[in-house]
Amino acid sequence: MKVNEQKEGAIYAAVSYMMWGIVPIYWKFLQGVGAAEILAQRVLWSFVFMVVLLAFMKKWRAFVDYVKEILGNPKLFAALLTASLLVSANWGVFIWAVNSERILDTSLGYYINPLVSVLLGVIVLKEKLSRSQVVSFILAGIGVLILGIHFGTIPWVSLILAITFGLYGLAKKMIKAESAVGLTLETMMVTPLALGYWIYLMLHSDSQFFASSGTSLMLMGGGIVTALPLLYFAKGAEKVPLSMLGILQYIAPTLTLLLGVFVYHESFTKAHFLAFIFIWSALVVYTLSITKWGKMGADRFKGKRNIGA
Repeated sequence: MKVNEQKEGAIYAAVSYMMWGIVPIYWKFLQGVGAAEILAQRVLWSFVFMVVLLAFMKKWRAFVDYVKEILGNPKLFAALLTASLLVSANWGVFIWAVNSERILDTSLGYYINPLVSVLLGVIVLKEKLSRSQVVSFILAGIGVLILGIHFGTIPWVSLILAITFGLYGLAKKMIKAESAVGLTLETMMVTPLALGYWIYLMLHSDSQFFASSGTSLMLMGGGIVTALPLLYFAKGAEKVPLSMLGILQYIAPTLTLLLGVFVYHESFTKAHFLAFIFIWSALVVYTLSITKWGKMGADRFKGKRNIGA
Protein backbone atom coordinates (compact mmCIF):
# COMPACT_ATOMS: atom_id res chain seq x y z
CA MET A 1 0.00 0.00 0.00
CA LYS A 2 2.83 2.33 0.90
CA VAL A 3 4.52 1.71 -2.47
CA ASN A 4 1.25 2.47 -4.29
CA GLU A 5 0.84 5.67 -2.26
CA GLN A 6 4.35 6.77 -3.20
CA LYS A 7 3.65 6.08 -6.88
CA GLU A 8 0.43 8.08 -6.68
CA GLY A 9 2.24 10.91 -4.87
CA ALA A 10 5.05 10.92 -7.44
CA ILE A 11 2.48 11.21 -10.25
CA TYR A 12 0.74 14.14 -8.54
CA ALA A 13 4.05 15.90 -7.91
CA ALA A 14 5.34 15.26 -11.44
CA VAL A 15 2.10 16.58 -12.97
CA SER A 16 2.32 19.73 -10.84
CA TYR A 17 5.91 20.36 -11.97
CA MET A 18 4.99 19.71 -15.60
CA MET A 19 2.17 22.25 -15.31
CA TRP A 20 4.58 24.81 -13.85
CA GLY A 21 7.08 24.00 -16.60
CA ILE A 22 4.68 24.74 -19.46
CA VAL A 23 2.79 27.65 -17.86
CA PRO A 24 4.79 30.23 -19.90
CA ILE A 25 2.66 29.15 -22.89
CA TYR A 26 -0.43 30.42 -21.08
CA TRP A 27 1.04 33.83 -20.22
CA LYS A 28 2.36 34.21 -23.78
CA PHE A 29 -1.26 34.30 -24.97
CA LEU A 30 -1.67 37.45 -22.85
CA GLN A 31 1.25 39.41 -24.29
CA GLY A 32 -1.04 42.31 -25.17
CA VAL A 33 -1.84 42.78 -21.48
CA GLY A 34 0.57 44.51 -19.10
CA ALA A 35 2.39 42.29 -16.60
CA ALA A 36 1.03 44.31 -13.66
CA GLU A 37 -2.58 43.82 -14.78
CA ILE A 38 -2.03 40.11 -15.41
CA LEU A 39 -0.63 39.82 -11.89
CA ALA A 40 -3.59 41.71 -10.38
CA GLN A 41 -6.07 39.53 -12.28
CA ARG A 42 -4.13 36.39 -11.34
CA VAL A 43 -4.33 37.24 -7.63
CA LEU A 44 -8.00 38.23 -7.78
CA TRP A 45 -9.25 35.19 -9.71
CA SER A 46 -7.02 32.81 -7.74
CA PHE A 47 -8.77 34.03 -4.59
CA VAL A 48 -12.23 33.67 -6.16
CA PHE A 49 -11.43 30.17 -7.43
CA MET A 50 -10.02 29.09 -4.05
CA VAL A 51 -13.07 30.39 -2.15
CA VAL A 52 -15.35 28.33 -4.42
CA LEU A 53 -13.03 25.33 -4.07
CA LEU A 54 -12.98 25.58 -0.27
CA ALA A 55 -16.76 25.56 -0.19
CA PHE A 56 -16.81 22.54 -2.54
CA MET A 57 -14.20 20.70 -0.42
CA LYS A 58 -16.09 21.59 2.78
CA LYS A 59 -13.05 23.34 4.24
CA TRP A 60 -14.72 26.70 4.79
CA ARG A 61 -14.85 26.18 8.57
CA ALA A 62 -11.10 25.44 8.69
CA PHE A 63 -10.47 28.63 6.70
CA VAL A 64 -12.59 30.78 9.03
CA ASP A 65 -10.92 29.25 12.12
CA TYR A 66 -7.47 29.99 10.71
CA VAL A 67 -8.44 33.59 9.89
CA LYS A 68 -9.48 34.02 13.54
CA GLU A 69 -6.17 32.55 14.68
CA ILE A 70 -4.22 34.93 12.44
CA LEU A 71 -6.10 37.99 13.67
CA GLY A 72 -5.15 37.08 17.24
CA ASN A 73 -1.49 36.38 16.44
CA PRO A 74 0.55 39.36 15.12
CA LYS A 75 3.58 37.17 14.26
CA LEU A 76 1.43 34.77 12.23
CA PHE A 77 -0.27 37.71 10.49
CA ALA A 78 3.15 39.21 9.63
CA ALA A 79 4.37 35.85 8.27
CA LEU A 80 1.24 35.47 6.12
CA LEU A 81 1.49 39.02 4.78
CA THR A 82 5.19 38.50 4.00
CA ALA A 83 4.47 35.21 2.21
CA SER A 84 1.67 36.85 0.21
CA LEU A 85 3.84 39.77 -0.92
CA LEU A 86 6.78 37.51 -1.77
CA VAL A 87 4.75 35.08 -3.89
CA SER A 88 3.04 38.03 -5.63
CA ALA A 89 6.43 39.56 -6.44
CA ASN A 90 7.60 36.18 -7.74
CA TRP A 91 4.53 35.82 -9.95
CA GLY A 92 4.89 39.38 -11.25
CA VAL A 93 8.56 39.03 -12.21
CA PHE A 94 7.88 35.65 -13.82
CA ILE A 95 5.02 36.99 -15.96
CA TRP A 96 7.06 40.03 -17.00
CA ALA A 97 10.07 37.87 -17.89
CA VAL A 98 8.02 35.40 -19.95
CA ASN A 99 6.41 38.17 -21.99
CA SER A 100 9.72 40.03 -22.34
CA GLU A 101 11.40 37.03 -24.04
CA ARG A 102 13.41 36.09 -20.95
CA ILE A 103 12.11 32.57 -20.38
CA LEU A 104 15.68 31.26 -20.06
CA ASP A 105 16.20 33.60 -17.11
CA THR A 106 13.15 32.12 -15.37
CA SER A 107 14.48 28.62 -15.96
CA LEU A 108 17.84 29.55 -14.43
CA GLY A 109 16.06 31.11 -11.45
CA TYR A 110 14.15 27.96 -10.60
CA TYR A 111 17.22 25.79 -11.12
CA ILE A 112 19.14 27.73 -8.46
CA ASN A 113 16.13 28.12 -6.14
CA PRO A 114 16.86 24.91 -4.14
CA LEU A 115 20.37 26.17 -3.40
CA VAL A 116 19.02 29.56 -2.32
CA SER A 117 16.62 27.76 0.04
CA VAL A 118 19.53 25.86 1.58
CA LEU A 119 21.50 29.11 1.97
CA LEU A 120 18.54 30.78 3.69
CA GLY A 121 18.36 27.81 6.02
CA VAL A 122 22.00 28.40 6.96
CA ILE A 123 21.59 32.17 7.44
CA VAL A 124 18.18 32.27 9.12
CA LEU A 125 17.71 28.85 10.72
CA LYS A 126 21.42 28.31 11.54
CA GLU A 127 21.50 25.00 9.69
CA LYS A 128 24.87 23.49 8.80
CA LEU A 129 26.14 22.90 5.27
CA SER A 130 27.59 19.56 4.24
CA ARG A 131 30.72 19.42 2.10
CA SER A 132 28.59 18.42 -0.90
CA GLN A 133 26.38 21.48 -0.45
CA VAL A 134 29.43 23.76 -0.23
CA VAL A 135 30.66 22.31 -3.54
CA SER A 136 27.17 22.89 -5.00
CA PHE A 137 27.25 26.57 -4.05
CA ILE A 138 30.70 27.04 -5.56
CA LEU A 139 29.65 25.42 -8.85
CA ALA A 140 26.40 27.40 -9.03
CA GLY A 141 28.25 30.62 -8.16
CA ILE A 142 30.66 30.02 -11.05
CA GLY A 143 27.70 29.49 -13.39
CA VAL A 144 26.05 32.77 -12.36
CA LEU A 145 29.41 34.55 -12.58
CA ILE A 146 29.93 33.32 -16.17
CA LEU A 147 26.62 34.90 -17.23
CA GLY A 148 27.43 38.09 -15.35
CA ILE A 149 30.81 38.46 -17.05
CA HIS A 150 29.46 37.56 -20.50
CA PHE A 151 26.47 39.92 -20.44
CA GLY A 152 28.06 42.60 -18.25
CA THR A 153 25.27 42.40 -15.68
CA ILE A 154 24.10 40.00 -13.02
CA PRO A 155 21.14 37.76 -14.03
CA TRP A 156 18.80 39.76 -11.79
CA VAL A 157 15.59 38.16 -13.04
CA SER A 158 16.89 34.70 -12.13
CA LEU A 159 18.16 35.84 -8.74
CA ILE A 160 14.92 37.68 -7.84
CA LEU A 161 12.84 34.62 -8.74
CA ALA A 162 15.09 32.30 -6.73
CA ILE A 163 15.34 34.60 -3.71
CA THR A 164 11.64 35.55 -3.52
CA PHE A 165 10.55 31.92 -3.81
CA GLY A 166 13.17 30.84 -1.26
CA LEU A 167 12.00 33.50 1.21
CA TYR A 168 8.39 32.54 0.48
CA GLY A 169 9.17 28.96 1.49
CA LEU A 170 10.79 30.23 4.67
CA ALA A 171 7.72 32.32 5.56
CA LYS A 172 5.46 29.34 4.82
CA LYS A 173 7.30 27.34 7.50
CA MET A 174 5.78 29.67 10.10
CA ILE A 175 2.24 29.57 8.68
CA LYS A 176 1.81 25.77 8.55
CA ALA A 177 -1.67 25.90 7.01
CA GLU A 178 -3.27 23.17 4.90
CA SER A 179 -2.43 23.85 1.23
CA ALA A 180 -5.89 24.95 0.01
CA VAL A 181 -6.46 27.10 3.10
CA GLY A 182 -2.95 28.56 2.84
CA LEU A 183 -3.31 29.60 -0.81
CA THR A 184 -6.71 31.16 -0.10
CA LEU A 185 -5.24 33.15 2.78
CA GLU A 186 -2.24 34.30 0.74
CA THR A 187 -4.35 35.52 -2.16
CA MET A 188 -6.88 37.08 0.23
CA MET A 189 -4.14 39.23 1.78
CA VAL A 190 -3.18 40.85 -1.54
CA THR A 191 -6.61 40.83 -3.21
CA PRO A 192 -7.43 44.38 -1.95
CA LEU A 193 -4.25 45.64 -3.68
CA ALA A 194 -5.09 43.71 -6.85
CA LEU A 195 -8.68 44.96 -6.87
CA GLY A 196 -7.56 48.54 -6.18
CA TYR A 197 -5.10 48.43 -9.08
CA TRP A 198 -7.74 47.00 -11.42
CA ILE A 199 -10.21 49.77 -10.45
CA TYR A 200 -7.46 52.33 -11.08
CA LEU A 201 -6.87 50.90 -14.57
CA MET A 202 -10.59 50.93 -15.38
CA LEU A 203 -10.96 54.55 -14.22
CA HIS A 204 -8.15 55.49 -16.60
CA SER A 205 -9.51 53.26 -19.40
CA ASP A 206 -6.26 51.25 -19.37
CA SER A 207 -7.63 47.82 -18.40
CA GLN A 208 -7.45 45.13 -21.07
CA PHE A 209 -9.92 42.89 -19.25
CA PHE A 210 -12.84 43.93 -21.45
CA ALA A 211 -10.77 44.10 -24.67
CA SER A 212 -12.32 40.83 -25.83
CA SER A 213 -14.18 37.87 -24.37
CA GLY A 214 -11.13 35.71 -25.05
CA THR A 215 -8.86 38.01 -23.04
CA SER A 216 -11.37 38.15 -20.18
CA LEU A 217 -11.63 34.36 -20.03
CA MET A 218 -7.85 33.94 -20.19
CA LEU A 219 -7.32 36.40 -17.33
CA MET A 220 -10.00 34.70 -15.24
CA GLY A 221 -8.51 31.30 -16.07
CA GLY A 222 -5.23 32.50 -14.57
CA GLY A 223 -6.75 31.71 -11.17
CA ILE A 224 -7.22 28.05 -12.10
CA VAL A 225 -3.79 27.87 -13.75
CA THR A 226 -2.28 29.18 -10.50
CA ALA A 227 -4.22 27.01 -8.07
CA LEU A 228 -4.28 23.59 -9.75
CA PRO A 229 -0.53 22.82 -9.77
CA LEU A 230 -0.24 23.99 -6.16
CA LEU A 231 -3.02 21.64 -5.11
CA TYR A 232 -1.54 18.73 -7.08
CA PHE A 233 1.85 19.46 -5.52
CA ALA A 234 0.34 19.44 -2.03
CA LYS A 235 -1.28 16.03 -2.68
CA GLY A 236 2.02 14.68 -3.96
CA ALA A 237 4.14 16.13 -1.17
CA GLU A 238 2.03 14.29 1.42
CA LYS A 239 2.91 10.88 -0.05
CA VAL A 240 6.51 11.01 -1.29
CA PRO A 241 9.85 11.50 0.49
CA LEU A 242 11.48 14.94 0.40
CA SER A 243 14.42 13.49 -1.55
CA MET A 244 12.07 12.42 -4.37
CA LEU A 245 10.51 15.88 -4.46
CA GLY A 246 14.03 17.29 -4.65
CA ILE A 247 14.63 15.35 -7.87
CA LEU A 248 11.19 15.90 -9.41
CA GLN A 249 11.38 19.68 -8.94
CA TYR A 250 13.86 19.97 -11.83
CA ILE A 251 11.11 18.94 -14.27
CA ALA A 252 9.69 22.49 -14.27
CA PRO A 253 12.82 24.52 -15.14
CA THR A 254 13.89 21.86 -17.67
CA LEU A 255 10.58 22.13 -19.54
CA THR A 256 10.78 25.93 -19.33
CA LEU A 257 14.32 25.85 -20.75
CA LEU A 258 13.19 23.64 -23.65
CA LEU A 259 10.25 25.98 -24.33
CA GLY A 260 12.50 29.03 -24.36
CA VAL A 261 15.02 27.50 -26.77
CA PHE A 262 12.93 25.33 -29.10
CA VAL A 263 9.46 26.92 -29.07
CA TYR A 264 10.12 30.64 -28.54
CA HIS A 265 13.64 30.60 -30.06
CA GLU A 266 15.35 32.65 -27.38
CA SER A 267 19.10 33.04 -27.81
CA PHE A 268 21.01 30.23 -26.09
CA THR A 269 24.65 31.29 -26.26
CA LYS A 270 27.85 29.41 -25.44
CA ALA A 271 27.93 31.39 -22.20
CA HIS A 272 24.44 30.09 -21.37
CA PHE A 273 25.53 26.54 -22.12
CA LEU A 274 28.66 26.79 -19.98
CA ALA A 275 26.76 28.45 -17.11
CA PHE A 276 24.03 25.83 -17.20
CA ILE A 277 26.67 23.04 -17.19
CA PHE A 278 28.04 24.42 -13.90
CA ILE A 279 24.55 24.85 -12.43
CA TRP A 280 23.40 21.38 -13.53
CA SER A 281 26.61 19.98 -11.97
CA ALA A 282 25.79 21.86 -8.77
CA LEU A 283 22.31 20.35 -8.74
CA VAL A 284 23.63 16.83 -9.32
CA VAL A 285 25.97 17.20 -6.34
CA TYR A 286 23.20 18.76 -4.22
CA THR A 287 20.62 16.11 -5.18
CA LEU A 288 23.04 13.30 -4.36
CA SER A 289 23.69 14.91 -0.97
CA ILE A 290 19.99 14.67 -0.01
CA THR A 291 19.30 11.19 -1.39
CA LYS A 292 20.04 7.82 0.18
CA TRP A 293 22.80 7.19 -2.39
CA GLY A 294 24.61 10.34 -1.37
CA LYS A 295 24.22 9.51 2.31
CA MET A 296 25.46 5.96 1.75
CA GLY A 297 28.53 7.33 0.01
CA ALA A 298 29.18 9.74 2.85
CA ASP A 299 28.81 6.94 5.40
CA ARG A 300 31.29 4.77 3.49
CA PHE A 301 33.72 7.68 3.34
CA LYS A 302 33.42 8.22 7.11
CA GLY A 303 33.91 4.50 7.71
CA LYS A 304 37.11 4.46 5.68
CA ARG A 305 38.40 7.50 7.56
CA ASN A 306 37.69 5.80 10.88
CA ILE A 307 39.45 2.62 9.79
CA GLY A 308 42.44 4.65 8.64
CA ALA A 309 42.54 6.47 11.97
